[in-house]
Amino acid sequence: MAGKVFRSHFQLGRSRARDILDGAFAKARDDGMEPLTVVVLDGGGHVVAAEREDGCAPLRFSVAQGKAFAALGNGASSGIVGARNVERPAFLASVAAASGGHFVPVPGGVLILDDDARVIGAVGASGASSAEDEVAAIAGIVAAGLAWGVEPE
Repeated sequence: MAGKVFRSHFQLGRSRARDILDGAFAKARDDGMEPLTVVVLDGGGHVVAAEREDGCAPLRFSVAQGKAFAALGNGASSGIVGARNVERPAFLASVAAASGGHFVPVPGGVLILDDDARVIGAVGASGASSAEDEVAAIAGIVAAGLAWGVEPE
């Protein structure tokens, strides 16, 4: 017999995650980008929402999730993580292995921040150029009324 259970605390709900997806896709359509896949992760790295636009290749989900996870796991955007470690390929390969392949250190993964600039999640986008993916991810976060972060000052 099922019984009552305690609810888990969350900082990034499904409704806000859907707003991020909608905002990212709206930016992509306005800018004429290629079809995107966008993944929203909570602070624990779990998928809250994900969606693939019509015409977007199926592997884009894994890439978008890997970009978001690279940002979340390192405390800076996925592009910054890659740029900081460009001369450390063994480190990047080790982190990719340690994450089970969920680590894509190229632009397109952006952190979602709370009012105190603490990480509460991340967004990853894939399908257009890496720079465009990052623009779409940021637009989605802004559309949801949340703060974003690429690199701490």
